Amino acid sequence: MKASTERRWLIVIGTIIVQMGLGTIYTWSLFNQPLVDNFGWELSSVAITFSITSFALAFSTLFAGKLQDKWGIRRLIGSAGILLGAGLMLTSQISSLWMLYILAGVVVGFADGTAYITSLSNLIKWFPERKGLISGISVGAYGTGSLLFKFINGSFISSFGVTQAFMFWGIIVLVMVVGGSFLIKEAKEINSDSSVQVQQKNYTVKEMLKTKQAYLLFVIFFTACMSGLYLIGIVKDIGVSLAGLDIATASNAVALVAIFNTVGRIILGALSDKVGRLKVISGSLFVTAIAVTVLSTATLNFPIFFACVAAIAFCFGGNITVFPTIVADFFGLKNQSKNYGVIYQGFGIGALAGSFIAAALGGFIPTFTVIAALCVVSFIIALTIKPPYQGTAKKKSERTVPNMTPHTKVG
Repeated sequence: MKASTERRWLIVIGTIIVQMGLGTIYTWSLFNQPLVDNFGWELSSVAITFSITSFALAFSTLFAGKLQDKWGIRRLIGSAGILLGAGLMLTSQISSLWMLYILAGVVVGFADGTAYITSLSNLIKWFPERKGLISGISVGAYGTGSLLFKFINGSFISSFGVTQAFMFWGIIVLVMVVGGSFLIKEAKEINSDSSVQVQQKNYTVKEMLKTKQAYLLFVIFFTACMSGLYLIGIVKDIGVSLAGLDIATASNAVALVAIFNTVGRIILGALSDKVGRLKVISGSLFVTAIAVTVLSTATLNFPIFFACVAAIAFCFGGNITVFPTIVADFFGLKNQSKNYGVIYQGFGIGALAGSFIAAALGGFIPTFTVIAALCVVSFIIALTIKPPYQGTAKKKSERTVPNMTPHTKVG
């Protein structure tokens, strides 16, 4: 048992290293203006690269589970790390926008999403008795990677220029993801430390899509992602135009979002194990609805603006953390990567929905009104939704534990 426990925590360490490397892609905004200065492209044309990255990331999760079945978790994450690092290093040699879109957008996004969802889902399988806490640690590491590399990549850009910064960034990420993959082992069976657990049905993707719960969860996840991602993209502009802050002060909100986003992932992930996952989601949606309503209706000043921004970022981080565990609770752990990959498409759609709504309705305030309305609808869904299958109690002595013997599969 001691060896089993030690092995599980080695897998945690490996997953943290991998997730921190993957989270570095959220430093992309640092590269926009330097690329404009270096190549003379339009800022809007460069900035769309990250939208492509986000879509590729979400889209890749549809295929990651099948690749894991074929290759094994370690080989898949290692290969994704090589592809991610190579994509960034090759970006240092680009000379056109289409090369930027393909390498930094499609290649980097696909590699990042593949390693993200498989490493997260695998870790949750190793700790089914603490799914919320473990998901918080994993997804929190992703956020921490973004926070730390804001300084690292910023230093690379200022010291060596934007093209060389891509090279150094790619090398570091390759080493982190590939190195972390060697500590990861695939969870073959399901274990729990509680004396009694519910014997749960493991849904396939096809079976999951026949349930109404899959679509209701998608609506909730889409709402949570759109509210958080829209804020992240325009937080500085909100501070300047709605709160009347100077650019330097409003820019501090970017760091505030990163900090509260990361803290929310850890705290709300652990809390969901104690009070229930849907209660955490309901509370987060309620707080988000209040915060965006205040942003769109109140006379904003420095403390009100920062309080609302911190609340939305905190709740967004928690929602992103808790949702994979909800999918596992509803549809079983066996096909977690595949099932969550489908629900995760709400992230990719949500990444653009806020901008489309803002363009159609004419700005921040009407968009916040729509987000508030969606949060209320999703809040009601979260209060009323139930798992599609209620199993029977199964004694601990009848259960299996993770297989600690070496794999026959390479990976």
